[in-house]
Amino acid sequence: MSSFPSAARLFSVSLSLACVGLLSACGGGSSSSNSNIRLLNATSSYSTLALTVNDVSVNSAVAYAALGAYSSVSNSATVSQVQTSGVGTTVASLTPTLAKDSNYTLIAYGWSGAVHTSLLQEAQDAPAAAKAKLLVLNLAPDAGALDVYLTASGDSLDNAAAVATNVAGGYSSSYNTINSGTYRVQVTGYGKRADLRLDIPAITLASAGVATLVITATDGGVLVNGILVAQQGAATNYASNVSRARVVASVADNSLVAATLNGNTLLGSSVAPTIGEYQNFAAGSSTLAVTVNAVPLTVTTPTLKAGADYTLLVWGPASAPQVTVLADDNRLPATTGTVKMRMVNGVAGAQTGLTLSLDYSAIATNVLPGTSSVAATVPSSTASLLSVTSPSSSASIYSIADLPVVANGIYTVFALGGSSNTTGSLRRER
Repeated sequence: MSSFPSAARLFSVSLSLACVGLLSACGGGSSSSNSNIRLLNATSSYSTLALTVNDVSVNSAVAYAALGAYSSVSNSATVSQVQTSGVGTTVASLTPTLAKDSNYTLIAYGWSGAVHTSLLQEAQDAPAAAKAKLLVLNLAPDAGALDVYLTASGDSLDNAAAVATNVAGGYSSSYNTINSGTYRVQVTGYGKRADLRLDIPAITLASAGVATLVITATDGGVLVNGILVAQQGAATNYASNVSRARVVASVADNSLVAATLNGNTLLGSSVAPTIGEYQNFAAGSSTLAVTVNAVPLTVTTPTLKAGADYTLLVWGPASAPQVTVLADDNRLPATTGTVKMRMVNGVAGAQTGLTLSLDYSAIATNVLPGTSSVAATVPSSTASLLSVTSPSSSASIYSIADLPVVANGIYTVFALGGSSNTTGSLRRER
């Protein structure tokens, strides 16, 4: 297999769908010419979506990872709207240029309030028998650049070559001609084989077939989902079945904290305060075991949503520690040049909430112990003053001067330990 650089452009609602690369909908056509178009719903924010072209219904009630039926539309009237199925509110609009007698799949992706579209022209020549063509389309911009590997079921990635590499969010690979057959698909972060984002046990690429692997976003922002679309054929959903979790130990008095999730070590015995690393775990009902100073805690079994990120906060006094499950939003900022920042308060014994400020402006207020703030979007800077304050203290309990706040990053400020010996820590998550 050979690797291909990111080549074909993504066409979002903010672009004009010019004739660029493999996904362009280029071509002319007289006013009497028609094309066929259908909708693929690749945004899980809406249970169903509809498509109209020139105010005529094309598809309705298209569920996530599902395709509508082709509908013939005139090339001279292509004003298109992706709408909610119930009320009919428009969530994305575009006016594509469609080639005469060609077939297209319009892909809606993104999040509520930020739905984009990509137009896939389904006119790729079929390969020879016993061969298949595969295009990788990364419509999970929150995940960053990705590599995609096809291997046999039990093969290691150590010596595997990526079928597509460095596919940035909003871009695609070139079509890659490979042997047809059944493969395991593993999607990783660019250049990081151990950074597994999606593991599909088996997909089948048909002999003389053409297919597109559409990569879509998850709630957490790092893991991804997959949808395999056969050219002029069906779609198959390959959703993530894992979540990411980490332990943050903030029990007072330098207590020893250890944790396992589903029998796997999530945090080895560590002196609090400490911040663990994210790990992938099977989603759904899980078995969490936590000890503090070798004493097991009574813990409510958490249910982890597929594709989501979690912080398992172990905090409180050594005599009465507790565990709080925090859902983490690690999706990238929606606005270029900004960052997302939040605070996690794990201070034991505190009676009041904390305030997080950046350059003397509060971005999170009254963040109570055992909770986290909603991520605030703030401008990037080369040197900012970050501070955490408490109404019970006249001085900052944690501060950083001349902090570079790097654009498009995600930051978490942790307040940890006990009320008399609080420590702070800044973590750049992305």
